[in-house]
Amino acid sequence: MRGVLALWLVLLATGAGAAPQIERFYGYAYELKSGRYLYTEAHEQRVDGEQWLGGSIRYYTPDAQLIGVKTLDFSRDPYVPLYRFRVERDGYEEAITAVSPQLIMQKRERSGARLQEKSLAYAPGLCGDSGFHSCLRDHFPALMSGQVYSFMLAVAGNLDSYHFRAQRIADTQFEGRPAVRFRVEPDSMLRFFVDPLEVTYDPQQRRLLEYRGLGNVPSPETGKPFVARIAYYSKPPPEVLRLPPLGP
Repeated sequence: MRGVLALWLVLLATGAGAAPQIERFYGYAYELKSGRYLYTEAHEQRVDGEQWLGGSIRYYTPDAQLIGVKTLDFSRDPYVPLYRFRVERDGYEEAITAVSPQLIMQKRERSGARLQEKSLAYAPGLCGDSGFHSCLRDHFPALMSGQVYSFMLAVAGNLDSYHFRAQRIADTQFEGRPAVRFRVEPDSMLRFFVDPLEVTYDPQQRRLLEYRGLGNVPSPETGKPFVARIAYYSKPPPEVLRLPPLGP
């Protein structure tokens, strides 16, 4: 389910401010089973207080060579970004190009391949791609109390949408501080065939600290997205020998 994850994959700044700000930070991705370091994410976000306005994620190899770029724009909907993700190596692309009145998703398997497109009915509350992070943040009190949050997620990599549910499953720690873990899984029979995602948050600031599950970046060997653990550490871990630049 390419595109879910990069989820699946986003840390929102939470400092209050009267004017939009630019926040930049790194994510460090490891293969979930082996622990092998896979790639580095360089995030740039435009935020207004706690509202995520848009930005970009650049993905780099461990030696800081560009893998791909995702751009995001939440001006049409706080949960469904206009976005485009492209892999430099083979030209794979996926995108949401319109939100309302119809949500339009696109996908191209490789450079020169036919562009596939699908429209879905749009309804307020629908989530798309990394916007699911904002959905969880806005329902944080209910999740912390143990309630199940159900939502629809548009997945451009599959040109489809799915019922999902999120629930608190554990208290834990991250960098020595209290954290809380949520499981996110299909709210259908699909959960018997698809592994769940796990996301760890700071319970006070509602910051995404770690993501475990299917990622955006494909393996050069298989062409399928890595199953990854992406950690948003406050300092680079020792295995990261070269950091890419933050920002353009």
